[in-house]
Amino acid sequence: MLNSGHGGNLSALAARAGCAPGQILDFSSSINPLGPPEFLRGAVSRALENIGHYPDPAAERLIAVAAEILGVDTRNIAAGNGAEQLIYAIPRAFGLKRALIAVPAYIDYENSCRLAGLEVKYAYLEEADDFAPVGAKLDGAIENGMLVFIGHPGNPAGTALPRQALLELAAGHPGAVFVIDEAFADFCGPAFSLLPDIRPNMVILRSLTKFYAIPGLRLGLAFASETGAALIRRQLPPWSVNAIAQETGMEILTASGDYARETIAGIAELRRDFAGRLAALGLKVFPGVANYLLAKLPAEPAAVYDRLLKEYHIAVRDCGNFAGLSSRFFRAAVKAQDENDYFSASLKQVLTAGASGGSFYFRRRKKTPALMIQGTCSNAGKSVLAAAFCRMLLQDGYRVAPFKSQNMALNSYVTPAGGEIGRAQAVQAQACRLPPDVRMNPVLLKPSSDTGCQVIVMGKPAANMEAQQYFSCKRDLFPQVRKAYDALAAEHEVIILEGAGSPGEVNLKKHDIVNMNMARYAQSPVLLTGDIDRGGVYAAFIGTLETFLPWERELLKGFLVNKFRGDATLLRDAHEYVENFTGRPVLGVIPYLPDLGIPEEDSVAFALTRAGGKFAVTLDIALIELQHISNFTDFAPLEIEPDVSLRKVRHLRDLGDPDVIILPGSKNVIGDLSSLRERGMADAIVEKVMKDGVWLIGICGGLQMAGAVIRDPWHLESRQSVVNGLNLLPLTTVLEKDKCLSQTQAVFCASGEQVRGYEIHHGQTAYDSERLVSMRSTTGDAVGFAAERIWLTYLHGIFDEDGFRRKFIDMIRAERRLEPLEKIQVSYDIDEALNRLAARVRENVAMDKIYRIMGLK
Repeated sequence: MLNSGHGGNLSALAARAGCAPGQILDFSSSINPLGPPEFLRGAVSRALENIGHYPDPAAERLIAVAAEILGVDTRNIAAGNGAEQLIYAIPRAFGLKRALIAVPAYIDYENSCRLAGLEVKYAYLEEADDFAPVGAKLDGAIENGMLVFIGHPGNPAGTALPRQALLELAAGHPGAVFVIDEAFADFCGPAFSLLPDIRPNMVILRSLTKFYAIPGLRLGLAFASETGAALIRRQLPPWSVNAIAQETGMEILTASGDYARETIAGIAELRRDFAGRLAALGLKVFPGVANYLLAKLPAEPAAVYDRLLKEYHIAVRDCGNFAGLSSRFFRAAVKAQDENDYFSASLKQVLTAGASGGSFYFRRRKKTPALMIQGTCSNAGKSVLAAAFCRMLLQDGYRVAPFKSQNMALNSYVTPAGGEIGRAQAVQAQACRLPPDVRMNPVLLKPSSDTGCQVIVMGKPAANMEAQQYFSCKRDLFPQVRKAYDALAAEHEVIILEGAGSPGEVNLKKHDIVNMNMARYAQSPVLLTGDIDRGGVYAAFIGTLETFLPWERELLKGFLVNKFRGDATLLRDAHEYVENFTGRPVLGVIPYLPDLGIPEEDSVAFALTRAGGKFAVTLDIALIELQHISNFTDFAPLEIEPDVSLRKVRHLRDLGDPDVIILPGSKNVIGDLSSLRERGMADAIVEKVMKDGVWLIGICGGLQMAGAVIRDPWHLESRQSVVNGLNLLPLTTVLEKDKCLSQTQAVFCASGEQVRGYEIHHGQTAYDSERLVSMRSTTGDAVGFAAERIWLTYLHGIFDEDGFRRKFIDMIRAERRLEPLEKIQVSYDIDEALNRLAARVRENVAMDKIYRIMGLK
């Protein structure tokens, strides 16, 4: 039981519960669960810059801003060190002898009046009226010379009279002074407050910290008649409001309103859902309008509150010491969705006399041990480091799985079950020696234009969306993400999560489902990695942390410096500086690791390199770089061959005279084909192939481009219904709504040799002659076409197998009058590459400390 309207002492509660204070889920504290807005950081910084000579002991600047914004005169305002200071000043200010409190009510109304020597009377609000202060029932209790306290909305009930009814009540008793406490009014919408309508016998209290989740800052305003405000100010000492609170208050008052609108809408939605869940347990839930709910248990609580605390580590506000209520009533704050869900499920266990909650508690509150790798930017090395940690944990005997809730990539992979996920998660699955699973990447975004993408959910195409449309639906996707994570985590001992982009991208935070919001749900510590090769890594660490809310800072446990070239001991001073500034250590310096032999996460990092030397004479292969290139890792196995020189070609001037041209996959075939034509590349490719005898390899989208016609009747990629291809083979492709997703075994029609790969395409390709078909799947579908030096296939990953790749290269060598090598020259073995990666990372990070952070030691 909590005996103060402020909520309980977490240390004392934790001692009773037998846990650490940070493990208490405090539903007694009614602070905005969405956390403070980012725009307040600037106000705090400004105040700190001037804190040695702040010129405003009476908060005159703050009062002036409040008057202008709220439409009142400065003489009608008093500023205090929180609404609490004003509550204690008001009974002393007006020289009255009696007070009337509409109860149940905030306990310090009574405490402040008794301390000032006032006689206190109660006006008991009725349960039948939902404890709202019905004017007709208060009229008879209000007398001249009374100080009347009314919560608007009430605390703990959260209910309220309509605005006009409250104004009429005050007007009907001009001899009384009404104190209308609007501490929680901001949660109720802009039309809820009585302001700017200040009656002569009225004091309106506002808290500027509850709504903005900064209660420790302490800032409140009282609005009254000129005489009333002056009386209140006389009871306040100078410097009641400190410099930081003043600057923050002015920032709040002049803010754009986006944060307020999002909070009001978000809290309303959470409150409706939470109320429904509590009502479903048989509780009476009162129709509150703020960020908390009053509920009544169906019977005497017995040990309900004690069990919630000790077994589930949940603290609620037992309302047994509120006048007019009993311990059957409790107040619970509206919190984040997963916390509300956990509260409801825990209370159900207690009310249905379930078994001791320990095991249930640990299923929810102590999730599967996890670690999230986030980055200061894209391409900081998150995917590769996540793969390294997956392999290291596997080597250390843990059943580990990877997870990335949302991946934006053109490089994808088809799971054995026929779902599409990011290629990076497929590699990470291999690091765990697990088959790829759609739960490892429940949301995949495949860009199809500068502002649009195809949205893949749980492995299947859901829709094509513009960016703004996707941001609007992110909240609806998060439950599916959480469900996928929980299912995956239930089957493994450890989860390695990967973030996306940077958690410091403030424009994306409110829609986040992949960085800190996901880490919070998974209860995962976070390591932030930065690419020192780009420069500015330590500034990036500090700058990213500066964008974090308090709960985000709590999750961040340290930093990883990635891609360092040189002697790591030279970084010692920088690491000391970062730790002193942030309170978080640098837990590793990973060296620059070229030629890992591991597929990169996306084409942003697409660079062609080769471990070891090349032969004096090599096949020159020109890989055409498309704007929407997809699955470019199809050609990584060719890149490592000693007799192949693979180069990217974007501009016509760089095409040269290659032996082979590759048209890779594309997420926007029609758009990329149009771009090739605009650059003159399309005509040059046709001329090289048809006149100069250059080989052409086309995979998936490249196959479609090489055909005669591409039809898009559903406008999946273009507003055009029909476009002409390069007409290198007489093929017609129709882009259908349904997407082919499969791992495919195929057979070469001429030799009977078997190959395998995976298919990801909307296109269905028709052909005029059976002679064009070079490959068929084991189900009989044509998956490859060839004629002379033109070789096309729908199979991604076809070059991964060492034996087939060598035969294919030797075929071209023989045609180019180079002696076939016959023997396999190099093995495309990702598993061994993962072992090498894990070894190098293990050597350069503090694994013992990281394991302790994860709770594994």
